[in-house]
Amino acid sequence: MQTRIINFMGLRNIAIGLTLLFTLVGLGSLAVKGLNFGLDFTGGALVELQYDQPAELDAIRGQLREAGYPDAVVQNFGATTDVVVRIQSEDASLGYEVAEALRKADTSKALEVKKVEFIGPQVGEELRDQGGIGMLLAMFGVMLYVVFRFQWKFAIGSLVTLLHDVIIVLGVFAFFGWTFDLTVLAAILAIIGYSLNDTIVVYDRVRENMRILRKADLIENINISTTQTLLRTTATSVSTLLAVLALLFFGGENLWGFAMALTIGVIVGTYSSVYVSSVFLIWANLTREDLIPPQVEEVDETP
Repeated sequence: MQTRIINFMGLRNIAIGLTLLFTLVGLGSLAVKGLNFGLDFTGGALVELQYDQPAELDAIRGQLREAGYPDAVVQNFGATTDVVVRIQSEDASLGYEVAEALRKADTSKALEVKKVEFIGPQVGEELRDQGGIGMLLAMFGVMLYVVFRFQWKFAIGSLVTLLHDVIIVLGVFAFFGWTFDLTVLAAILAIIGYSLNDTIVVYDRVRENMRILRKADLIENINISTTQTLLRTTATSVSTLLAVLALLFFGGENLWGFAMALTIGVIVGTYSSVYVSSVFLIWANLTREDLIPPQVEEVDETP
């Protein structure tokens, strides 16, 4: 029984139009608004507190908002009575002010200040620079892998796809002003791996069908290859989204940015593996001859 072939490339002009629109919006958001870097990158005050009873993190966040610290990051560490509060600020004495504000907000619970630290902005700048270099190195390694595994047109297509996915995720975070911290950076690196995996599956089938479907042109080949890999792509995307959405809704505030970045990345990565990567092959005019390794002429050394 022959499988019905879906004409994905029949919508390629509309899809690329939307892709260019969202990419330009993402780049514009990054250029105009920029990323809202978290304490990991900007530096600030860190306060470790110990309560005499299990701490209610939501109540502490509400108390800090009322005290004028709406951007404070509150989380447990170790026991349920131990709390760490992180606030973006260049004032080293802010940590003691935060502790005093919490004491006044809830007198029914006794708390002790265990440690107050100030993370300088130079540490955050170093983390930001190293994270950016790590992301670029990951993309460069991906391109080298695809060059040796496939061919240079596939490599550039993979790199364009990865750049598209990263720009969209960063653009969304910049547009809405969501905090960009180390967990989100980790999600970006995970998205690079996820998107590459989807793209490689489609590219591998396109290359294989180039040798099998002799009479099919490139667009027909891409439609057939994408249809053949659709079930695998859908199963991977849905199963990944189920796990990520569980983190998004039940993982708490500390994992929200990580889960949101992965959610956007999985959706965008699935889309780009169908349209961005495949359409690039059409623009690059991939032919069957591109996949044939060049023949090395043997030199006759006999006198």
